[in-house]
Amino acid sequence: QVQLVESGGGLVQAGGSLRLSCAASGNSFSISRMGWYRQAPGKQRELVATITRGGTTNYANSMKDRFTISRDSAKNTVYLQMNSLKPEDAAVYYCNAGLLVGTTSVSYVEAWGQGTLVTVSS
Repeated sequence: QVQLVESGGGLVQAGGSLRLSCAASGNSFSISRMGWYRQAPGKQRELVATITRGGTTNYANSMKDRFTISRDSAKNTVYLQMNSLKPEDAAVYYCNAGLLVGTTSVSYVEAWGQGTLVTVSS
């Protein structure tokens, strides 16, 4: 079983920065892609950014100029650097991963972290 553990959320003033981390751990897996989603109160979960094993990134249009996704493949960790934060960026940020799990029989599995809260004060 693979687990995703996020860290780095917290309270920041508008205009400030935060860096989120998400580490994948478990047995017999490889990462196809990882990404971040967020969900604000009363709203649907939305894409923030994704990064593939090959390093291709994809961003939501409203965030691509302020947020940067990166990864450390050796650590099975993905990061989200968030700059120029706005009150509307406040949400629970979830790590997501597409994983290939198994050895003799490999399956594609989607995994989610427990979420980390980002609060932005105006």
